[in-house]
Amino acid sequence: MNPHIFREYDIRGVADADLTDDVAFAIGRMLGTIYAERGKRKILVGRDCRLSSRRIREALVKGLLDAGRHVVKIEVGPTPLLYFAVHHLEADGGVMVTGSHNPPEDNGLKILMGKASFFGDDIRSLGRRTAAKDWKSAAGGSLEETTVSDAYVAFMKGNVRFANKGLKVVVDGGNGAGGPLVLACMRALGLDPVALYCEMDGRFPNHHPDPTVPKNVEELIATVKRINADVGIALDGDADRIGAIDRNGEIVWGDKLLVAFSRAILERRPGAAVIGEVKCSQTLYDDIAAHGGKPILWKTGHSLIKTKMKEEHALLAGEMSGHLFFADKYYGFDDAVYAALRLVELIGEKGEGLEDMLEDVPATFATPELREPCPDAVKFAVVERVLDHYRGKRKVVDVDGARVDFGDGWGLVRASNTQPVLVLRFEAQSPARRDDLRAEVEGVVREILRALT
Repeated sequence: MNPHIFREYDIRGVADADLTDDVAFAIGRMLGTIYAERGKRKILVGRDCRLSSRRIREALVKGLLDAGRHVVKIEVGPTPLLYFAVHHLEADGGVMVTGSHNPPEDNGLKILMGKASFFGDDIRSLGRRTAAKDWKSAAGGSLEETTVSDAYVAFMKGNVRFANKGLKVVVDGGNGAGGPLVLACMRALGLDPVALYCEMDGRFPNHHPDPTVPKNVEELIATVKRINADVGIALDGDADRIGAIDRNGEIVWGDKLLVAFSRAILERRPGAAVIGEVKCSQTLYDDIAAHGGKPILWKTGHSLIKTKMKEEHALLAGEMSGHLFFADKYYGFDDAVYAALRLVELIGEKGEGLEDMLEDVPATFATPELREPCPDAVKFAVVERVLDHYRGKRKVVDVDGARVDFGDGWGLVRASNTQPVLVLRFEAQSPARRDDLRAEVEGVVREILRALT
């Protein structure tokens, strides 16, 4: 068994090499044992539309049954449908078989313990105990199947209201697991969306289902422009991340979407806490504060953010990557279908496009997420030395790496939790200043790497 499939937030690897039937069965036995140790019996199991997902789920379910769990299989669909089902059916936990936005040959598992994420040390312990075959068989395992899509759509009809059902909305499902569900919800709410690649196809024949890569939304942008749509929406492979395109055909990144949503929520819930992550623009945190909210800069990672939301009782959170979390009128997990509905609702309420809502946000110039190869053995030490270099000279935030505030811009150096790389990002009020900050910080990183390797 490849130990590297046990990541910080989930289990993920090449389906036929890393998640064979034997491996999936063993993980199911071990996870079922852990559920039993924690008094969890009713476990829901979902799957996305990848070609390997049915096979992996069947082997996983056999392992959970061997551990004496009551397993409920739900229909094929996106990750948020599994999250919703765990709440709706009052389950004790859940497992989603999904490769998210990874290539078609990959797959993985996202796990809930109760209604909370199972991540970090828990996943690492699961890996060690699976390798050691530390599971226990138990009698009493049972299996049932149910569907929850109708309940999900009904919930959305009662939760979201479209003030303008004549909006032109284009949805690109990327042939992932969320396309049919988002269309069903929009149509139930009276909208007639234009659909691109909303049929499930685990080969992803048209484009990769990752809306953070501009190339993957080129057709969506072209369609928005061609039909003069009010908004374009893209989903990733398992529909827990959203991409958005404004009426001008411009990509609206996750931190800008947070600005728009936080303003609307703070009108109704003044003083609410809103969480962003370390790669988000400073304009987000400034805007939340200016509109009477409590801005919280936190770590990258959907599991970490969901945990922080509960601690802070935050109503909204999000990442640059398009994970958006609503605890305002919802359960607080990342659901791109729900975020899409809230976005259409917001545009209808305001009677203007995203570009108009956000036109007063100060212009800044940021790099994309830069990835610098760095050995796993030293990547965290590099970050610590960057912090040491700037402490006393600049304001630094160390919740997740080193975010250095230069007054007229900032730079970030953080260690990836899943790969041997450093993640860097820079933002300033002009391209020249951004590039200056980048050159300075990258120079510091290079010096540190030379000293450590």
